[in-house]
Amino acid sequence: MKTRIIVKLDVKPPYVVKPVHFEGLRKIGSPSELAKKYYEQGADEVMYIDIVSSLYQRDIIFEEIEKTANELFIPFGVGGAVRTIEDFSKLFHIGADKVAINTFAIQEDPTLINKAAKIFGSQAVVINIEAKKWSNHWECYTDCGRIQSGKDVLEWAKEVEKRGAGEILLQSVDKDGRNQGFDLELCKQVVELVKIPVVVASGAGSLHDIKEVIEYAKPSGVAIASLLHYNHLTISDIKKYLRENDIEVSR
Repeated sequence: MKTRIIVKLDVKPPYVVKPVHFEGLRKIGSPSELAKKYYEQGADEVMYIDIVSSLYQRDIIFEEIEKTANELFIPFGVGGAVRTIEDFSKLFHIGADKVAINTFAIQEDPTLINKAAKIFGSQAVVINIEAKKWSNHWECYTDCGRIQSGKDVLEWAKEVEKRGAGEILLQSVDKDGRNQGFDLELCKQVVELVKIPVVVASGAGSLHDIKEVIEYAKPSGVAIASLLHYNHLTISDIKKYLRENDIEVSR
């Protein structure tokens, strides 16, 4: 099976930003311009996450999302401040193919997952998991890695699958923005636990890191940010390297 190479845009409107451990935001550029650039480089998907909307308890800024969607002809996922079926509906109307949820589903009402999957189909519902490692387990965090939920990552992954989610975006609070490799055990355990696709994020600092997590954990996709945003690599560079190492990716 081909591994998807996905671009993750962490957005604090109107800019794509790059945090470290979900903190210390550095402006990178406009979401629509960066999305177009990565689409032209050969990205398989783009995932746009408004990383401050839930924290600030702010509504979704639909205009920025629509501008970004208009630049893309590949699957486009959107997350941040999604609280209602109407939010899902409006995001699909302006060009999203998938909608990611985290804070509201954990803190308020997990049945939103069930309702959205029933109305829009499982393939359209992504659960964004922000995982932080403790001594012998990982805990789900919300609000851009700031708020503890008390929920165990593995238990939550199983629960969201049962509720009808079609995909998990797995991020590591500890590894995010460090460019020192993925939390390999976290990735492997979640991928092996559920039957739905898991996209792993947080930690890509080199071509080797990407190859290592694919070979070890076998995720459906790898989401990359810093390596691309700082022009260390292009999507083409990544895919060429993976093909040379016998990992199947799209052209």
